[in-house]
Amino acid sequence: MRVWVGIDDTDSPKGMCTTYLAGAVIEEIGKNLGKVVGFPRLIRLNPTIPYKTRGNGAVSILLDVDDDKELIEIIDAVIANYAMLDDVNTNPGAVIVNEKVAGELSWFADKAIKGIVRISDVYTILEKHSIPFVKYKKGRGLIGALASATAKLNDWTFELLAYRQKTRFGKKRQFFEDDFYDIDYEFYPLIFDTVDWMNGIVTAVPNSPCPVLFGLRGEDPEILEEAVTKIESEPVDKYFIFITNHATDMHIIDAETNGVQKLENYHSYKVRGKVTKSPYVITGGHVFFEMETKYGKIKCVAFEPTKQFRSIVRMLRAGDEIVVWGSMKRDTINLEKIKIEKLNIFSKENPRCPKCGKRMETAGRGKGFRCRNCKTYSKSKIIEKIERKIDVGYYEVPP
Repeated sequence: MRVWVGIDDTDSPKGMCTTYLAGAVIEEIGKNLGKVVGFPRLIRLNPTIPYKTRGNGAVSILLDVDDDKELIEIIDAVIANYAMLDDVNTNPGAVIVNEKVAGELSWFADKAIKGIVRISDVYTILEKHSIPFVKYKKGRGLIGALASATAKLNDWTFELLAYRQKTRFGKKRQFFEDDFYDIDYEFYPLIFDTVDWMNGIVTAVPNSPCPVLFGLRGEDPEILEEAVTKIESEPVDKYFIFITNHATDMHIIDAETNGVQKLENYHSYKVRGKVTKSPYVITGGHVFFEMETKYGKIKCVAFEPTKQFRSIVRMLRAGDEIVVWGSMKRDTINLEKIKIEKLNIFSKENPRCPKCGKRMETAGRGKGFRCRNCKTYSKSKIIEKIERKIDVGYYEVPP
């Protein structure tokens, strides 16, 4: 029989990675229990949820096995051996879902990726469909585990994760930085999010104490395997390739297409509107602006970690017509990308004096404008065409 195994919430800021644990499950199953069908999956969940895991991703594996009872024992043993159970916020969960049942529950995955799911909802589903599960502590990982096992992917990318030798866990990663820039130069866009050229950061290498040495994201698994041979680093213990919804905008709700009546916090949206208030910067370097939409005025923000993306946002001005993608928190959209559809290239300015050419000053409220030196007068402001330093098109945050 074919079943989906879903696993989530086994890591912590101190270490581990659910993908690494899933790899251990794959290795154990391969010994004598059954076989893995296709690539394991790494499903990114709703990024706005406050209690999301460190990597915000749950793992699922499609298996062809004869005995799901022995399978649940293997999963239980692997979680007990690898999960960061000492961390108060680590609450592992795993499920085994019949492939047909998983297809019928794809709506649940869609809700977990785009919206909010309660653990009580999960228990109701598990009971209704007699789905075997394993949980530790609060078992919050059951949400992601079930979502990953039931996800239906209409779009996907691939992620190759290379793991460190166990003796290297927690130590400084050793790698040749230039190799990652060479890979980006040679393979982009088939391999992406490898480096941030503007800020000089190798984004493929994590900073956390997890088992991952580096990760390569791309469109073709064969090209990922070719690229990994070009990287000089500390010894790679093993690697797995995951199929994933990363970089597919699966978490984004198109507000217009989906008939959204009201924008809600802890959801991610695509929204069209017009800038009403020029961007302003607050302490910390965060850039805010306001836009008018069919849902009323909405505040948007580009936080400091988005680096040069903020420079684009700062160049917006009132009247620009844009589309934004981002996560809604505290009634503010945290920008992931924008599309500038139409630039406002006109501006209302004080008229120029016909004699000296200088800008006139106001003559008083409702009294027009005057040139103090030349004694000239004009009734109202004038419309002038202005030059913009940005173009229409798409702009995204750096990797």
